[in-house]
Amino acid sequence: MEALLPHARPMILLDEVVGRDEARLVAALTVRARAPFFEPGRGMAAHVAIEWMAQACGAFVGAEALESGGVVRLGLLLGTRSFSSSISWFPEGARVEVSATLDYRDGEMGVFDCTATLRGPEVDGPEGDGQEAASAQLTVYQPADAGALLASQGVKITS
Repeated sequence: MEALLPHARPMILLDEVVGRDEARLVAALTVRARAPFFEPGRGMAAHVAIEWMAQACGAFVGAEALESGGVVRLGLLLGTRSFSSSISWFPEGARVEVSATLDYRDGEMGVFDCTATLRGPEVDGPEGDGQEAASAQLTVYQPADAGALLASQGVKITS
């Protein structure tokens, strides 16, 4: 994941990419007690799935950039539409697959349909399809010069 996202651990919340094609990326993670946003006795709040989804979008675009000989660049989450979750908390030890499917792209802007699906023997149905726990549509922006954009807003970036 480190090669596909412009962050560093511990803020990279996804563990690995498990599938990708020209329009979709599927990443996975295991909910762990040492992860950021984990609450002992509860797990990860459902709204953290929005960040997982945003990172899956970033990994999709990062993989595209690397395949075309480019570099991974900073992207921004502009909005989240229609977020819904069938659970309040993702429990410790849960295996979660996060998918980001490109719905629309216009230059530096993109829209992705995203899901977070619980996986494992306790939730997989006869088709092995898991339990969709959260979904949303994310609008993202990847400026050509993120450094200049952030500087124009008074944000200082340090290494």
